[in-house]
Amino acid sequence: MTDTDVARPPFDPELEPVLAEVLGGQPHLELTAETLAALRSGTTLIQQPSIEERLAGRSIAYEDRTVPGPAGEPEITVAIFRTTRSISGPAAGIYHTHGGGMIMGDRLMGVDGFFDLVEAGDAVVVSVEYRLAPDHPDPAPVEDCYAGLLWTADHVDELGIDPERLIIAGGSAGGGLAAGTALLARDRNGPRLAGQLLICPMLDDRNTTISSHQYDGVGLWDRQNNLFGWSALLGDDHRGRDDISPYAAPARATDLAGLPPAFIDAGSAEVFRDEAVDYASRIWAAGGQAELHIWAGGFHGFSMAAQAGVSVAAAAAVDSWLRRALRL
Repeated sequence: MTDTDVARPPFDPELEPVLAEVLGGQPHLELTAETLAALRSGTTLIQQPSIEERLAGRSIAYEDRTVPGPAGEPEITVAIFRTTRSISGPAAGIYHTHGGGMIMGDRLMGVDGFFDLVEAGDAVVVSVEYRLAPDHPDPAPVEDCYAGLLWTADHVDELGIDPERLIIAGGSAGGGLAAGTALLARDRNGPRLAGQLLICPMLDDRNTTISSHQYDGVGLWDRQNNLFGWSALLGDDHRGRDDISPYAAPARATDLAGLPPAFIDAGSAEVFRDEAVDYASRIWAAGGQAELHIWAGGFHGFSMAAQAGVSVAAAAAVDSWLRRALRL
């Protein structure tokens, strides 16, 4: 059976032209050492405007801060976004872990979705620059994320953050790292988080779900790319083994009790669909709270088609959950 014969939920018709344009007419993005280098240099796929362009005309102050990394490891950089408007009292805090398959991206990727809350004075965003695989395999990425969270929690007064309204948020690999960091915070008696926002999270290195097989050779982030990312993080000969850390692959966690309330979503037409559903289901089974959305026809990263109906609905659901979680 060829990949064209596999039964799979179709892409939303409104999203298909966007996906085709991003992929340049190819059925999927093929990741290799060479294409990864091009992606990291920003010479392929979507060209992102500079942070100055993205903030132009907004009442938002941006700064980078060098903060302590994990014990015995290099310092890390965090980007901090705060309103320049006069506000009374502390704002909510959003600690952000960026996406990029564990192998690319930076602290400025994916932060734009929070700018309205920042500008209004409702939230302060701290986004961490964690080390990337394969140059820095597990546990470097998640330990960097946890170190940045510790720094944020220790500096809430300086940052103008209400410590009772601090959440963690991330998409794709950043969603997996956010989930892993939330597990670390629970198990190390670390910062008490008010919520975890997990957008199409990368949770499971095993790739045994139905959706991980349905989207093989098709889409922006398919099964082969997922294997590439997990192999970069864990090692090709280690990925899939029984001894993988739940902080690296949160789907491996056997105890999901005592976690902050979660928002979890994914597209119906992507690799991560089934692991997202399973993670939410196991949070419920452990007595926790999770809000789950599976968006019909959504490919991985479909929010890039911001005007599509499904993207508008997904953004509204995130905003609604954020306002409830942050008590806005």
